[in-house]
Amino acid sequence: MSNTYQIYLISDSTGETLDRIFLAIKAQFKNIDYKVHSYSFTRTENQILKILSDAESYSNSVIFYTIVDNDLAKYLSNTSNSKKIPCFGILGDLISSFSKLLNQKASNLPSAQHVLDDEYYKRIEAIQFTMNHDDGNSIKEIDKSDIILLGVSRTSKTPTSIYLANKGFKTSNIPLINNNSIPMILKENPKISCVIGLNTEPERLVDLRKNRMSSLKETENKTYTDIDKIKKEVEEAKNTFRKYKWPMIDVTRKSVEETAASVIKIYEIYKSND
Repeated sequence: MSNTYQIYLISDSTGETLDRIFLAIKAQFKNIDYKVHSYSFTRTENQILKILSDAESYSNSVIFYTIVDNDLAKYLSNTSNSKKIPCFGILGDLISSFSKLLNQKASNLPSAQHVLDDEYYKRIEAIQFTMNHDDGNSIKEIDKSDIILLGVSRTSKTPTSIYLANKGFKTSNIPLINNNSIPMILKENPKISCVIGLNTEPERLVDLRKNRMSSLKETENKTYTDIDKIKKEVEEAKNTFRKYKWPMIDVTRKSVEETAASVIKIYEIYKSND
């Protein structure tokens, strides 16, 4: 008997929500072997039967699903139970309970969250803006940024900016190389936008920069990876943030998601005081 769990992720939409939920679930359980089988846009009983037929061929299949059509969700659950395949609905009870709370019937439309509404186009605009203002490439219209991130090289500025853009925030990021790196518009008006400094421990930066050089197959730049120079860089960056009274976030032990969450909290405080 195989000890590898066959995880079936079945969604009636893109499957993005289910993927993220499963990532959160599996993070709670260490040392398990699993193989993921993803099925998106599953909207008929025939599709379900084909998936379950495949799942039956393994001894330890597990099904997770997000299907908003109640009849189809029940069909999947009942058929899985009859085949003795563990089956877990992720959204069903939540939608039902929320529907009762609101005293409003749910639409039960697949992909309802992907409607091309104003919020969707706002997010696309934010992504375009952020890509144009990545890594200090453009300071044009930087005053239209919702958020401006500053930091020395390898402090997660770009991935955090992209993550924030996907949340609808127009984000610019600027690498701190020296005092001239800061655009004059920011020096003259430090509160023109929600400006946040990112920093990290020097020892961590050494590792990140060495890995960067290795991945690019470049000869190691001694200055770029020198611990003493990096310590000076980090300290000068902190002094700059203090000078302009910009809040700082230490990203040393933070994932991009955690850093972004901290940024959003600071942004909300900034807007409430605006």
